[in-house]
Amino acid sequence: MEVAALERVFAELTRELRLLVDRSGSIVWVDARAAAVGFAVGQPIDQHAVAGTEDKIRELVRRAATDRVSGWELAVVLDGRPGTLVVHAGPIDDHIAILGSLAAEDYAGAIHEASRSMHEIVELHRELARQKARLEESYRAVRTLHEELAQQADRLRTSVEIKSRVVAAVSHEFRTPLHSILGLSRLLLADSDGPLGEEQRMQIQLIRGSAEELSAMITDMLDLARLDAGNAPVRAQTFELSEFMSAMRGAMLPMVPADAKFDLVFDPAPDVPLETDRAKLSQIVRNLIANALKFTRQGEVRVTAVIEGAHGEDVRISVRDTGIGIAPEDREKIFEEFVQIESELQRAALGTGLGLPLAKKLAQLLGGRIELASEPGEGSTFSVIVPLEHAEVAQYRRIEQAANVADPTRAPVLVVEDDRSAVYVYERYLSMAGFQVLPARTTAAARELLRDVRPSAILLDIMLEGEDTWSFLAELKRDPATHDIPVLVCTVMNRESQARALGADEFWLKPVDEDKLIRKLHSIASGRGAKVLVVDDDPTARYLVKKFLTGTPYELIEAADGKRGVELARSEQPDVIMLDFLLEEHTAFDVLDDLKADPRTRLIPVIIITSHALPLEERERLAANTEAILSKEHLSRELAINRIRDALGRAGVREHAPLRLRRS
Repeated sequence: MEVAALERVFAELTRELRLLVDRSGSIVWVDARAAAVGFAVGQPIDQHAVAGTEDKIRELVRRAATDRVSGWELAVVLDGRPGTLVVHAGPIDDHIAILGSLAAEDYAGAIHEASRSMHEIVELHRELARQKARLEESYRAVRTLHEELAQQADRLRTSVEIKSRVVAAVSHEFRTPLHSILGLSRLLLADSDGPLGEEQRMQIQLIRGSAEELSAMITDMLDLARLDAGNAPVRAQTFELSEFMSAMRGAMLPMVPADAKFDLVFDPAPDVPLETDRAKLSQIVRNLIANALKFTRQGEVRVTAVIEGAHGEDVRISVRDTGIGIAPEDREKIFEEFVQIESELQRAALGTGLGLPLAKKLAQLLGGRIELASEPGEGSTFSVIVPLEHAEVAQYRRIEQAANVADPTRAPVLVVEDDRSAVYVYERYLSMAGFQVLPARTTAAARELLRDVRPSAILLDIMLEGEDTWSFLAELKRDPATHDIPVLVCTVMNRESQARALGADEFWLKPVDEDKLIRKLHSIASGRGAKVLVVDDDPTARYLVKKFLTGTPYELIEAADGKRGVELARSEQPDVIMLDFLLEEHTAFDVLDDLKADPRTRLIPVIIITSHALPLEERERLAANTEAILSKEHLSRELAINRIRDALGRAGVREHAPLRLRRS
């Protein structure tokens, strides 16, 4: 039976209550049990007397104000029911302390109530068992469903991958002849083989226009395939919004036909910095403007940029036209691939129906969205809303800030990777495994870090954009200060032989199996850490210490009794011992005597852990022969690690390469 249930039952069997009253008989303090049966601060105590017995309570207060009173029986109303209260009282300063308990005849009711509570507890236990059985059945059903969903997800991923490969392969095959058509038509239109007739020039221009349209469609298909497959990386950079809009104006004004009866207008943009993928944002805005130009006959196409959001965290770039507008029933269709709304202008305009779907998916990739407001015959406003700072940038900045503060409980791992999303993924599962990620997006940043920090390992992508990472790998292995740091190469290019020849300790193709990576890093960290021997006959206590030390550079050794602990201390030569004070057949003093008697174990620092309140004499004796005495009740991960580090430091044991604070 649960301890909490037993405590509740015994609490109900206890019938004592305590009060403090002043000399006038007014209650000034009550304990929880007195409050539970109706006594309250500020009440006259005789208010609880059974009618006609008030004088006896007043007499009790009068006598107890100057002397002790014992065994008085008072007829009182407790919790709305009459009963007999046996009272002991006496003076304390200017008040009277009263201790009361129910008379024997009232215990029967209390025992009955407690028995009924016990019966309710048993019934509750049975109901909980039934609930547990039902939950286990539900859990098994959910697991089965989860496995089915996982299989379906695998099939969908395979289908998307096959589609992407087919689109990429077919698109590549299309591009080769298209490039030839475009190149040859350009030569013909340049009169390279003699002048063309007007009819010939018009025909070649039609051929060239069709080829350009087909080339644009293939480009859009490839972009959509990459987005669907999740192979479109975000390459964030910092740029000014005003400069971006100025560049868009310069790029789009030439697209307005010379005979157009409308204007393309760019409103002044605020001068604020963005940190996102400029190329993808440009592609979105170009598509929206090009779409507006196609469906506007007169009036204007106006492009604006404003900052919005509760904290000014988003930018809204809107393209408003005075074109044909879009009916409500068609507003969802236009974002579907290869869908075009039937209209006179649509038939006249060239297009593939991929521009808006591509813009929508690119906006989502940037953490934003596309919004549409339109009225048929009055025009449309397409808006792209994206964060000023892309989520990957914000996540990467948080990782950088966390890396600026050294965590002595975690082995540092330098991750040299220019893909922010990859760094974020590494950080998520490496931090859960007990490592501290130090990110570097360039080899220059990695060199800067290595001047301040000696990591346990380096995770290196040899395909950094615009970098000679092979030279950096060779440099690491030549430098006496870094040559012994394990370098794990993780990349998309299968160049294992070259990486091994330059000194890489491990080579994996992306995506890296996280369990394999974590096992490798743990083997590196534990191979360089100190040994900790835990001697405790309580398996739960050993398990807690094991959990506290998980993810640290310490290697844990366990012993379930004092004799085995001494044997392991002699054979394994641990760097520190955590010893339970009271073992089943020994005390800490017995184990300490054996350790101190052997030259092999005499100097090993010992930390005592105990769940008992030690007498002063024993505590002083232990303090003279051990490093620290820790209470099991208050033992935590931080306390255990700090005391181990203190003991190792005093013993002159050098831990694995220490993490130093980085320069700010």
